[in-house]
Amino acid sequence: MSSIDYSQKIPNNVNLNDDRTLQRALEGWQPNFLSWWDDMGPDGSQNFDVYLRTATSVDPQGWATFGHVKMPDYRWGIFLNPGEADRKIHFGDHKGEAAWADVPGEYRANLRRIIVTQGDTEPASVEQQRHLGLTCPSQYDLRNLFQVNVEEGRHLWAMVYLLHKYFGRDGREEGEALLERRSGQENNPRILQAFNEPTPDWLSFFMFTYFTDRDGKFQLCALAESSFDPLARTTKFMLTEEAHHMFVGESGVSRVIQRTCQMMNELKTDDPKKLREAGVIDLPTIQRYLNFHFSVTIDLFGADESSNAATFYSTGLKGRFEEGKRMDDHVLKGQTYPVLHVENGRLVEKQVPMLNALNEVLRDDYIKDSIAGVERWNKVIEKAGIPFRLKVPHKAFHRNIGSLSGAKISPDGQVISEAEWSARSPEWLPTAGDRQFVASLMGRVVAPGQFANWIAPPVMGINRQPVDFEYVRFA
Repeated sequence: MSSIDYSQKIPNNVNLNDDRTLQRALEGWQPNFLSWWDDMGPDGSQNFDVYLRTATSVDPQGWATFGHVKMPDYRWGIFLNPGEADRKIHFGDHKGEAAWADVPGEYRANLRRIIVTQGDTEPASVEQQRHLGLTCPSQYDLRNLFQVNVEEGRHLWAMVYLLHKYFGRDGREEGEALLERRSGQENNPRILQAFNEPTPDWLSFFMFTYFTDRDGKFQLCALAESSFDPLARTTKFMLTEEAHHMFVGESGVSRVIQRTCQMMNELKTDDPKKLREAGVIDLPTIQRYLNFHFSVTIDLFGADESSNAATFYSTGLKGRFEEGKRMDDHVLKGQTYPVLHVENGRLVEKQVPMLNALNEVLRDDYIKDSIAGVERWNKVIEKAGIPFRLKVPHKAFHRNIGSLSGAKISPDGQVISEAEWSARSPEWLPTAGDRQFVASLMGRVVAPGQFANWIAPPVMGINRQPVDFEYVRFA
């Protein structure tokens, strides 16, 4: 089960050629996917040979190979982690029963909704990032962008396989719809708002891959607990690929900070105007970008109180992050969890049934994980001897979903007036001027080993290659 059959039109480890109906359906979807990739994939990249990793196994010891591949020839395929013999459901009302190999009829609509929502995020991020290759800061970064893009495409395949195999005609129609929606389009946008936001520059891309791909990690971890075994096995393998996406974000922001700190020490100034004149991104601007991407991403976890979250958990469709490590009954009836709301001009906690607060539980796990990476960025600043700290804003800041939607909360968690918000939000969120300045730095650098002025080179290359390796061969 661990090896992948590359002799087939669609590489897979699910014995696709044993199910001719499914194989024909997916081979019918494949040209539509490639047409979408030509239209909405990385702009102008069709003839590039890119040093990409391709999954060749689901064995964690050696699951991928690296080599130069023409982008449209990348072998997108369908890969599931090996099944676990006699796997049991370990949470919710069905705890202790055998995991499901097929979709129980009563949960069909909810499972389809979960898979479609996850599937919709994958092509959306490719669409958001499609023009970034035209302004890449280096060949190394261009290659990383393309690696993220092809793997988001493969994650779309992962969800479409589940829709086709387990949901019949409804699933096939949903698979087509995943190629028809467009990020940011007014008439047919992507399902989740964060995936309709533009990603116009590389600082936004690095923040997106740090914060929003981290949301992907937590959502996939919750789905990897699912009682529906094919979904659990699919998402476990997706997580293997997702780790690189977060690395691109964390290391990218770290390198931006490193270059800024270097210039601050050279010029002996922390004046944003002077630093911008020197062609680097000042730390307060980086903080504003951080505030924006963090707050938009934590909205992706949904409302703080949700009957859907309770249903998904109780019926065994979606667990918690690291469900197996939690020391409770894994049923959660009668337990409570604190959520925030505004009362008399203050943020106050109220206890609600934990089943209804599971979005908030997952959001809080995510926030802890995000803070750890921001602290690693702060170590770069500390090492440079600069007295500045980046901070994750309060989770009530700039929220547009749930009970905190539209509340005016400062980054340190104070409820403020509409007038104060209007006056001070330019200190906290990227302004049009910030975005215009960052955009002005986005010149294309593609000579091997050369880097744009606003970002430091990485410590090492990809797959032990040198930093000045020819990661992209241009036609």
